[in-house]
Amino acid sequence: METEIKLSFSSPSAARKALRQAGFFIQIRRGFESNTLYDTPQGSLRAAGVVIRYRQWHGEHVITYKGPPRLKPGARAGSLHKQRVELETKVADGAPIVATWEAAGLRPGFRYEKYRTVYARQGERGHAMLDETPIGTYVELEGAASWIDGNARLLGFEPSEYIQLSYPALQAEACRKLGIPFGDLVYSPASKST
Repeated sequence: METEIKLSFSSPSAARKALRQAGFFIQIRRGFESNTLYDTPQGSLRAAGVVIRYRQWHGEHVITYKGPPRLKPGARAGSLHKQRVELETKVADGAPIVATWEAAGLRPGFRYEKYRTVYARQGERGHAMLDETPIGTYVELEGAASWIDGNARLLGFEPSEYIQLSYPALQAEACRKLGIPFGDLVYSPASKST
């Protein structure tokens, strides 16, 4: 069971500074991450809140299934954490898996890219992922609800500032605000080198 929230930061440098001050260290260095969500042509998986994802990051190929999200009250009043079943495995080559999905009728439905750095604290089981996306900087806290709440507080956030939205939902919100059609959350080719 995956339990997580996102926190929005003004910039990657602000997030890095807050994480350092909270005692986090880099566990996995910054790397470009490419994700493709697969769905039926009718979008039935997305409508059901189910995710089938193919991810490439640091030369690894990762296949993920996420069940429908559940919003569960946290330890304190007003605190919410997104919980969902997550099954994930690394594979040597994603192409045969993707070909199998496509043969079964699934199609690439949404792509999103980010630069991710994974942070941890000595002796703790939770993780903080610094995600630099084309629509903003987020720190995703994943762990036990009490660990999330304590670390969100250390990073300067209250439960009312927790974000439970997925990256596709954040992109949909950003597109609505800009008055543009919904599309993939990807960098321009020129900006991928930074």
